[in-house]
Amino acid sequence: MSAETEFGGGGPGAGADSPAARLQTLFEGHRLTPTQRRIAHSMVRRAADVPFLSSVELAELAGVSQPSVTRFAVALGFDGYPALRRHLREVAPAEQPADSASYNEYQQAVEAEIENLRHLAEVLADPRPVRRAGRLLAASRPLPVLGLRAAASQAYGFAYFAAKVHPDVRLLHEGGTMIHDRIDAAVRAGASALLCFALPRHPREVVDTLGYAREAGLSVVTVADSAFAPVAKVSDLLLPAAVGTGLAFDTACAPMLLGRMLLEAMCDDLPDAQARLEEFDARASSRGLFVE
Repeated sequence: MSAETEFGGGGPGAGADSPAARLQTLFEGHRLTPTQRRIAHSMVRRAADVPFLSSVELAELAGVSQPSVTRFAVALGFDGYPALRRHLREVAPAEQPADSASYNEYQQAVEAEIENLRHLAEVLADPRPVRRAGRLLAASRPLPVLGLRAAASQAYGFAYFAAKVHPDVRLLHEGGTMIHDRIDAAVRAGASALLCFALPRHPREVVDTLGYAREAGLSVVTVADSAFAPVAKVSDLLLPAAVGTGLAFDTACAPMLLGRMLLEAMCDDLPDAQARLEEFDARASSRGLFVE
């Protein structure tokens, strides 16, 4: 993958020795097929459970065939999935996760989202990628923010708040033939970076647009559901935050929270951010904008 920096890649602190981080390290350096990246993503998302899953259970979790899991283990250099699982049990805590069978489907979705947030907390033990992203985004004038289809709401929420502290935020949440024109306009106006939110299912248009943005000279910062997402190859800095997949439609609490953290990092590099917020509050009060 082309992304220069990502979470879970061996930074200092608790995150560097978490089960998810050890899995990330295991996968690094291997050329994985799209199906194998899907398996890897599922394993990272359920890192604490994986050492106790059979190949059939892992295949069901990733939505692939059981032979695909076997081929994946071989691609990583193991004789088969049993050898991979033995390795995982050696490097993972020996305590099996608590049984969640008594939870109903809604509780299970909440528990899965809590686990996603817990993993995000672990990898944030190394805050340098977020701080670097904050510097890149704060320095870009204007700042284009891209999010299509499932990620459109994430991009909109980020752009709404970013506009309160950044002088020129440009939301790109509708695809089509004009999206390249809008990137060209941002570059002509002085943009140096673009922020993208990319969530499954990943539209081909997002991958194409990020490739175009990089060719135009923009540094691409991407918040995606996985370090193995298709957008990794067209991102300069990829920050993964897992989504929940237990319901009919994915849940994205971790990507949303990571977006707010990027806003916080941006504020640290925008010297007039506090003054802008105070000015907004004063105007909002004089207009009676909010119900107290």
